[in-house]
Amino acid sequence: MSVFFLILPDFLLIALGAGLLRWSGLSKAFFQGLESLVYFVLFPALLFRALTETNISISQAYLLFTAAASLCAVGVALSWLALPVLKPNPLSHASLVQTAYRFNTYLGLSLATSLGGGAQTTMAVIVGFSVPLVNIAAVHALARQQSGLLKQIVKNPLILATTAGLVCNLGNIPIPTPIETSISRLGAGALGLGLLCVGTSLSRSGMQESPSLTAWMATVRLLIMPLAGAIIALLLPLTALERHVILIFAALPTATSAHVLAAQMGGRPQIVAVTMTITTLLSAITLPAWLTIANAIF
Repeated sequence: MSVFFLILPDFLLIALGAGLLRWSGLSKAFFQGLESLVYFVLFPALLFRALTETNISISQAYLLFTAAASLCAVGVALSWLALPVLKPNPLSHASLVQTAYRFNTYLGLSLATSLGGGAQTTMAVIVGFSVPLVNIAAVHALARQQSGLLKQIVKNPLILATTAGLVCNLGNIPIPTPIETSISRLGAGALGLGLLCVGTSLSRSGMQESPSLTAWMATVRLLIMPLAGAIIALLLPLTALERHVILIFAALPTATSAHVLAAQMGGRPQIVAVTMTITTLLSAITLPAWLTIANAIF
């Protein structure tokens, strides 16, 4: 029961976001602008603050990078395995592979915050390490040369915030109190607003297209990735809390921005949006199950 109440507030906010879009009279454009604010300003502030407020050792960062890279590799490999097994439409596959390994950062940080005890910092490190890996894999899968990809990766606000936070932490660089307070207040609004935006991104269009491929990616994202996460967490010399965070990270639904990338690169954003919706809704069942398993084995 405690696990259920741990995730309930996040899904209530997601449901509220969906309801606001449908009944409040606020436009889709309003929420798109709000999501941009969260992604480019509020969420980087949260990541930076989380990474500077807790001591992190180089050895700890290395272990978390190993876990993040291993999980990303598993997701990428299994998403591509669908191509010879299911023989789907190549463009549909190229659009959907990202849904197997990209992750919902808002939900991940919110759940980690609920755990307490430095879990948010651990999740922030994993997210920071994983963002460039999954973005490069997702762009490569769409099989088009996107000019300035490296520049976009380097300028990604989540990567910049993670890098700055780790440098300040590992280098013992002090943050002036007024700046620290301002960053903290910006970050405080990130999770609630981010989860509202998740709700506004839910979609039913494209439900009939490539159902077997959608089922494959959802299975990888919600079942196989968490299983791999549990194995990786047990193999590495980590604390129980770090293992919990890794399993939560591995069990997250796919990123809400996945359909945007598919649209920008000439893919099929409708089936990506519906896969994102399916994994988000099903994660309300799978996340409590994996958290219960984590409590039993870690």
